[in-house]
Amino acid sequence: MLATLSRKRFSDLTEKEILALAISSEEDDARIYRSYADYLHADYPDTVTVFEDMAAEEDRHRERLIEVFKKRFGNTIPLIRREHVAGFYARRPIWLVENLGIERIRAEAAMMERDAESFYLKAAQRTGDADTRKLLGALAAAEAGHERKAQALTAGLSDEALDEEEAVAKRQFILTWVQPGLAGLMDGSVSTLAPIFAAAFATGDTWSTFLVGLAASVGAGISMGFTEAASDDGELSGRGAPWKRGLASGVMTTLGGLGHALPYLITDFWTATTIAVIVVFFELWAIAWIQNRYMKTPFFRAAMQVVLGGALVLAAGILIGSG
Repeated sequence: MLATLSRKRFSDLTEKEILALAISSEEDDARIYRSYADYLHADYPDTVTVFEDMAAEEDRHRERLIEVFKKRFGNTIPLIRREHVAGFYARRPIWLVENLGIERIRAEAAMMERDAESFYLKAAQRTGDADTRKLLGALAAAEAGHERKAQALTAGLSDEALDEEEAVAKRQFILTWVQPGLAGLMDGSVSTLAPIFAAAFATGDTWSTFLVGLAASVGAGISMGFTEAASDDGELSGRGAPWKRGLASGVMTTLGGLGHALPYLITDFWTATTIAVIVVFFELWAIAWIQNRYMKTPFFRAAMQVVLGGALVLAAGILIGSG
């Protein structure tokens, strides 16, 4: 939360800062494309050539931006990077993308260019200088051309490839609903385990345990919802409206906690506890499945992380309550 507050909003950037941000972004993207080319060099020579050309084009974009910057603001370019701006689009670490294979690398390249195009269109609207506005508009058009080039790399390579509209719709759905909802479900399902089961074993009273679970679930849902909505306005990142992401995160956090709180409406303690543990088991495996299905996390790794973490939190709650 402190990191978010320390970052500057895009709407508050000056034209000088916007140009500096564009320069550093072009430099980063060129470096990423060259990393892709180096990684794919042995097996995908045609794709490598395209990535090398795209990297060279990003270098030319950076040079044009530097020329305009020097003309308007002098030789000292302030250090402003993506992570310094709240809601600005981010790039995945190169090792994460490499591990997902050639199809994902090509898709990532198309997404990078789409993000860059959106940034230049927004940046052009923020500048009053005619030459700068003209350059930013030209760069937006160039990035759109790069996106088509990156998308063309996938043509004919996969029977399961979706057309552009389907890919964009799927990506938007994941960014707006799945990612915040998954984060909320994980938080609600795991973080409420300790207080609910500690209350259960400390009091032995199902109604009191239900009230603790209800309070923990609703409180966590409100907190996660507001945190997600305030973290990014979605203007540049393309993650969708804040209220949608906040709603997805808040609702799923609440449901994740209520799943194992509702069984304590049953008056018999051990019946309620047994059902709650079974519900927890299914919740954790559902999280692992969602991570595998939408976030491309290997299922075994996701299951080990989520189930093991949840089991430890559950055990901690039982031990604390029994003590």
